[in-house]
Order: sequence, then C-alpha cells, then structure tokens
Amino acid sequence: MKRAAAALAWLLLASAAPPSVDDALIAGDTLPPRLSDFRFFVGGEPNARVHPYTLNTPLFSDYAEKARFIYVPPGKTARAIGEGLIDFPVGSALIKTFGYPGRTLETRVLLHRASGWVALPYVWDGRDALLKRGGTRIDVTVHGQPISYPVPNQNQCKECHQSAGALQPIGPKVRNMAQPLLADLVRAGLLDRAPAGMKLPHWDDTAAPVADRARAYFDVNCGHCHNRAGAASNSGLYLTWEEADPVARGIGKTPVAAGRGSGGLEVAIAPGEPDKSFLLYRMQSTEPGVAMPELGRSMTHTEGVALVRDYIAGMHASH
Repeated sequence: MKRAAAALAWLLLASAAPPSVDDALIAGDTLPPRLSDFRFFVGGEPNARVHPYTLNTPLFSDYAEKARFIYVPPGKTARAIGEGLIDFPVGSALIKTFGYPGRTLETRVLLHRASGWVALPYVWDGRDALLKRGGTRIDVTVHGQPISYPVPNQNQCKECHQSAGALQPIGPKVRNMAQPLLADLVRAGLLDRAPAGMKLPHWDDTAAPVADRARAYFDVNCGHCHNRAGAASNSGLYLTWEEADPVARGIGKTPVAAGRGSGGLEVAIAPGEPDKSFLLYRMQSTEPGVAMPELGRSMTHTEGVALVRDYIAGMHASH
C-alpha cells in the first residue's frame, strides 16, 4: 500500500502544472536577486503568458543577438493604441536577453508596477542571471574584435527609457511589429487587437526605399531620446518616424551647441554630402562624448552607417 501511495504521489507531482509566473514579485516593491525568481521560464521554455516577439527593425547593440518576451498577467490585456507603443497593464513585464552564439550575457527586465516602470539588469552566471544594479562590463570578441561589452546600470536605463519624466518601454511599438505577430498576441489573450496600420520596414530590406529604411533605423536607434518629449528634446533634433518637419529631422539643421560632438561640421544632414553631415560623423565614432547613441554600443554599426550614407548621398541639395 505504501508503495502504491508513493507511486500515486509521484505521478500526481509529475503531472502537476509548472508554477506560474510570480505576479507578486512583478507588482511588489522588492528587487529579486535572481532572474529565476520571477519564473518567466520553466525548464528553459517560456512560462504561460510569456510570449516571444520580434521587431522589424531592432536596436543595434554591438551585434548582440536578442531574445524578446512579453508577459501580461492573467485577467488583463495590453492595448494597441495607434501605431506607437503598446499600453501594458500593471503587472506586465518585458524581458530581453542579449548574447552571442554559444554565450548568453545579460537579461534586462522592465516591470510595470503601480508606481511606474522599473528597469532591472541581470547578468548571467552559469544557469541563472544575477541582479547587477550597478551594471558591469564583459570582455567578448565580436566579429574578430575584442570589446568591453557594457551592461548598463539601473540609472543608465533611465537615459533611454525616460520620456516626459517617466520610465517607459521603447521597443514594442505597433508600427515595428509584423501583423502575424500582433495576431498571435491577440490569440494568446495578451493584446486587445491587431491593427493593420503602417509598419516600419526592415532596415536591411533592400526592396524597401532607402529613405524609409534609414528613417526606420533612426526611429529605433535614436528616436527614444531624440523626440519632442525625450531626453534629447533640447537638441531640437527629432528622429522619430512620425516627425514631419524636415529640419527637425536633421536636414540642414545646425547644432544647438557647437563642440567636438559636431566634428566641426555645420549641419546634421547635408543633402547629397554624407561627409559634411555630423549625424553620420557621430554614428561612425566610438569616442565618448562624440559617439551616438551615447549608450548601448562600443562598436560602429558598419551596415547601419552604410545605409545612412546612402540615404544622405541620395538627397538633392534642395531637399
């Protein structure tokens, strides 16, 4: 009888559903020391309501590969409002893991709490990732080049994710997500609808117009700061997809403050003249105080620079 009871108990345990995501940790005020504490993944697989997503044009981060996931708690649904950022309810989380083939480096987590969004960086150490609020650097070799890969500290997260004085996501915009993915999120009960509105092209899709691809690249890599409510709003350079003013987008725009960041060049974009455009000059640089974006990269994105060079070269001087 004892053996039968033990066997039955084992079968019940084996067939039990895995523990769900720890909603109390997401919504609470503690800072879990391990990524596994959240239970976003069970046995290496996404837990219930943890859904992978991709972006048409992703942010460049030293050629790192990224795995992105959305979590929305049971009984709640995110809202697609227009073509911009998705509105996630309190209790949601965005999870993004960075790495290179054969090596996982870090996972950044955005938690939506009642007080607002909280950004936490976790660095992988063996089978789990540990909270590193102060950030760190990791020596890696990328495309044959040794670099010191930067994991941002918690305050640096605010430099990109802060808009109008509040922390918020910057990646999951409706216009940068494919229609089938949005439909999958609706079927999974995580999103209220799948709008069919305008979509950003893939930045490296040569079938799309160069201007559209370059503007998509700017929107993703620069627009989170360079917008009318962003951290770089005082620059007057606004690189979001929806910006209508060509001068605000950099065309013929002089710098607000001249300095070494402009490389002695007079305008952000000089139509037809890439080498006279300080926007391109800053993209090519890796020097602190000159390089743009300021955070998140220690290498030049060669292919991105080539795209922007083609975009500027193809402009007419009277643009």
